[in-house]
Amino acid sequence: MNKAMLTGRLTRDPNVRYSQGENQMCIARFTLAVDRRRSRNQDGNGPTADFISCVAFGKTGEFVEKYARKGMKFDVVGRIQTGSYQNKDGQTVYTTDVAVEEIEFGESKSASASNMNSGADYSAPSGRSEAVSSAPQPADDGFMNVPDEIDDELPFN
Repeated sequence: MNKAMLTGRLTRDPNVRYSQGENQMCIARFTLAVDRRRSRNQDGNGPTADFISCVAFGKTGEFVEKYARKGMKFDVVGRIQTGSYQNKDGQTVYTTDVAVEEIEFGESKSASASNMNSGADYSAPSGRSEAVSSAPQPADDGFMNVPDEIDDELPFN
């Protein structure tokens, strides 16, 4: 089975192009910065994230083109895909990408906006709070309003 599940932030705006021919297809390339659980070596230094290359095709690529921007958090499901090509110097370059099959927002619009406006450090999640400040209240549209602070109470990121 070849399945990859990632949660991370875009390191820059996606690179989007369309294939040539009768049936044009959207191809969106982007890189996710994915936090490591145990990221530090014994002396406390070392990388805190892996930078994973992703590629989305068709409707999924169009979603990325329309909604994905640098710093936004996304959940991605896909498969590992390897390939190679000859560069302009004639050398073989090997590639590894996640071919995106599913993508969804990893946080609320307001949380994303506050993280992007504050210049937040995307290398580590924020600390847990002890209690949620208010109970969810029903909204006029029939859905329950969930406070933004609830993310801090979840057992996973």
